[in-house]
Formats: sequence, structure tokens, C-alpha cells
Amino acid sequence: MAGDNILGADARPRFFPVETPRFEAPRPRLGISVRFAGRSLSAMQKEALVISSTGSKAWRLVSDEGAYLDGADEAPCPLSFLSTGMVAMFFDEIVALAEQRGIAIDRLELVQDNYYTMKGSALRGTMTGGAKDVKLEARIVSSADRDTLNALVCDAVAAAPVHGLLRGAMESLFTLTHNGEAAAPEKAKPVPGDAPPDLAADLDGLAPAPGDWSDLIVRGGMSPKTEEATSSQGSSLAEEQDRTLHVQVACTLREDGVKQVEQRLFNPHGSIFTYLCDEQGRAPDAACYVAAGIGFCFMTQLGRYAKIACKDLAAYRIVQDLHMSPGGATGGTGQAGRADPVETHVFLESSDDDTFARAALDVGEQTCFLHALCRTDVRVSVRLA
Repeated sequence: MAGDNILGADARPRFFPVETPRFEAPRPRLGISVRFAGRSLSAMQKEALVISSTGSKAWRLVSDEGAYLDGADEAPCPLSFLSTGMVAMFFDEIVALAEQRGIAIDRLELVQDNYYTMKGSALRGTMTGGAKDVKLEARIVSSADRDTLNALVCDAVAAAPVHGLLRGAMESLFTLTHNGEAAAPEKAKPVPGDAPPDLAADLDGLAPAPGDWSDLIVRGGMSPKTEEATSSQGSSLAEEQDRTLHVQVACTLREDGVKQVEQRLFNPHGSIFTYLCDEQGRAPDAACYVAAGIGFCFMTQLGRYAKIACKDLAAYRIVQDLHMSPGGATGGTGQAGRADPVETHVFLESSDDDTFARAALDVGEQTCFLHALCRTDVRVSVRLA
């Protein structure tokens, strides 16, 4: 893979709805489905189309990494997409549940901290990504008492669709296509049936729908540097690692009803990015961001492993399907959020043999922080400010 800064040279907005969607979301099994089709661009830069069954638009999203992965920092890192979608879902469920319970909220801000781990050796096959419990601080202005508000937030968290990915332990499912030929995964659990078409192979020339989309994602300065920051140039490419990652997001509601999420990357130390999120089509919805986080994170691990192992990986693409239930409050189910195992179809182009392709898939899954989140029983610790 070349190291050109493709995103830096691209005059289009980083995020935008496409004029003509090139695919549709899969048929929902639980109520909400999201399809993500992503491809590698250069170094750690990636591009994707993502569409939710609950939305009318397909969104072009991009991701990059900072200096810690020798990236150009042109777009948010994968972990911040998942955090953004998660906190936005929590926000929507709190608002909807408060209305159902007759609780007046004058102002709401959520501050969420996500933590992940990476330990072991990539070349010895012991490197493993992990996900730790989530910390959620709710800053609420309301006349309701503290116990009422605490119960509101805890119940809303359980009602969020993303709750289905957090609680319990689900192993993700995969197919593998190497240089156009199917290759049975070695360790990764297979998706039943055949792989779908390689949708991400044809993302050239995507045109933004009419409108100004420049504020959907905005990069700010560097996140405040804290004592936990241990990263340096290329540090996340080390063959052996033992580190904890920390992403923080803060979600508020603008006057026009669009959610605004500011992401700070504390370790590895990275830039601040501000996302917009909306369930009415003015910005990508929360489910799209959740799916994009998982897809982009897994793709980063594919490219990272190839670089550490000094293997040829000319291009890599995925088609990923995510199925979640509607929110307990926003969807009117009154139930906790549920999800099926994530299904990912991997397409690799490499001059190396199938042994490398299978290893790339297995190591990619094993080191992906967000597939780790799916296979770990992650709790959300709630605190009222």
C-alpha cells in the first residue's frame, strides 16, 4: 500500500450522503439492519458507504489514524465512530424514556469514556484486543429527584440498541475471499452461506447529494495531553504491546435538534473531532456510526498486521452486516436492546498465499477492539453529575 495522503488531496467533504445509493441495507432480522462496505485507500486511510434500514440515505464516511499508526490524521479513528454512535443512542433513549415517564428535562449532556486494551505479540499470535467497562456521566438539569434520574438513565442505557452488542458474549462471523477465490477461515467462525458481491470494489466517483455537508465532521486541535498518554510516532505498530486506550465523547443537542458529539482521544494521543448525528437524515444516524466503528476498526487491524508481518496486502475490502433491535423507548418495545453476531465478508488482494490471508483474518479479529467488545460482557457504569 502506498503512503499517499489520498484524503488530504480530496476536495469532497469527508462525510456526505451520496446522490445515488449503490446498495441497500439487508432485510432486518431484529428491526434495524446496517450494511457497511469499506475499502482501503492508502496507509491507514479507509473509505466506506454505510446505510441503515431506518434511514433514507447512504453515507460516505472515511477514517484515518494519527501519528501513533503513522497515519495522516485526516479523519477520525475507528474507535471514535463506535463511541459516537453509542453515546447518541443513549442520548435518544434517555430523551424518549423521560417523555414516556413524564420527566421534564431542561438540559442533557452525556460524557462517555470507552477503554480498550491491547496485549501480546502479533508475530507469535498472542496479541489480543480487549474491551473494558464503559463509564457514562449524565449531566441533567431537571426538577426530578436524583433517584428518579438515575433510574431513568440506567433503564435508557439498557433500552439502547447497542446494548445488544455490549451485554453477553457474541463471536463475530466471517467469510474470506483471497484474490477473488473463496478461502475457508481457519479459526474465525464462518457466516452461513456464500459471500455477497464485493460491493466496496466500486466506490470510485461517489458524488455528494446537493447541500453543504462540511460540518458533519470537523477536526479541532489535539486532545488535552494527560498522564495516561503513552503513544509516540508509530508506537501502535510495535510487534509486542501492553497498553490501554481511552476515547472520550461528549454529546449535546443543538437548537435545531441535531446531536453534536465531541470526541477526544487521550491514549493514543490524537486529535479532537466533532461529529453531527441525526435520526432524521440531516447527518448519519447512530446505527450507521456504530457499524462504521466496527468495520473501520477491523480493517485497521488487517492493515496493521500486514505491516508488522512485512506481508504484501495490496488492497483489502469488507462488506459487513449488523442487526440490532429497535430501542426500548425510541422504538416503543419496552425491552432491552438486542443484537445478532456481526457478519463480515473479507476481500483481500495479496501476492502471498492463503495461509497469510487466513492469518490476517484471524489476527484481525483477535486484535480488533470492537469485535472484542462484542465477545465481552461489557457493563456501563452510570454516574449523575
